[in-house]
Amino acid sequence: MFEKLQKKIKRTAKRITRRELSPDDVEDIIWDLRVGLLESDIAVPVADELIRKVEEEFQGQKIGIREDSGDRLYEILREAIREILTPKEKIDIIQIIEEKRKKNEPAKFLFVGVNGCGKTTTIAKVAKFLKEKGYSIVLAAADTFRAAGIEQLEKHGEDLDIRVIKHQKHADAAAVAYDAVEHAKARDIDVVLIDTAGRMQTDVNLMEEMKKISRVSNPDLTIFVGDALTGNDAVEQATKFEEAVDIDGSILTKMDADAKGGAALSIVQVTGEPILFLGVGQGYDDLEKFEPEIMINNLLPSES
Repeated sequence: MFEKLQKKIKRTAKRITRRELSPDDVEDIIWDLRVGLLESDIAVPVADELIRKVEEEFQGQKIGIREDSGDRLYEILREAIREILTPKEKIDIIQIIEEKRKKNEPAKFLFVGVNGCGKTTTIAKVAKFLKEKGYSIVLAAADTFRAAGIEQLEKHGEDLDIRVIKHQKHADAAAVAYDAVEHAKARDIDVVLIDTAGRMQTDVNLMEEMKKISRVSNPDLTIFVGDALTGNDAVEQATKFEEAVDIDGSILTKMDADAKGGAALSIVQVTGEPILFLGVGQGYDDLEKFEPEIMINNLLPSES
């Protein structure tokens, strides 16, 4: 996806050898870089931060006769992206579960996200992943806003042979989460996965409901589920959810649908928290552990 950018940079690079880069040289290359970043669905604030880092590193460098300024820019940009995508603190959900088991308590994971992001299906994928690790699980159908939401989670529960705690449509969503946690405590269940209603970040009432669910359940992890195809919208979504419930990590869905990777970069930059998994299909097994290097190579393929 950066093929056009590479070609533009290399054209500029032909006239920049054996001398120190001037501000005009850098300006030409940075303009091409900005266009390439935005075309890759990287949000404007994130693109600006990447450009700042690249410009700071690139300015004043000397390019020898055997060197290529385009290659050097590529190296600098890859390192800047790596810095963003590599979490400062690694989150290990298995370790969290094990630590809670030592205390005879269930691990509680709260899933939030906007309408249509694939949140409920993602919960089912995580449930299967954990079940295969030998953990017992209960699902909380705290999406009481839609009857279809409850039914969808119930269907996943049936398919995976996992109990679903539910109330009626329009019931108190926080009460569903509470009952699921109490159910897990009473039966020594290892993990509670809490579904919530998909909500737009601008829906004040539903955002307040989500805050209440979080207060009542006191989750060990709050996981933002984002659509990898949303591009720039990912920034506003992640920012609002971060402000409301303090996101600990994210899962990106629809990575198999020609996602360019810009949403991942944007979400990590805005929240400061890592991507945990990537959804790469509709099947229960279509969940991959996130590896920064894979995303870097998607955005900027290694030339080696």
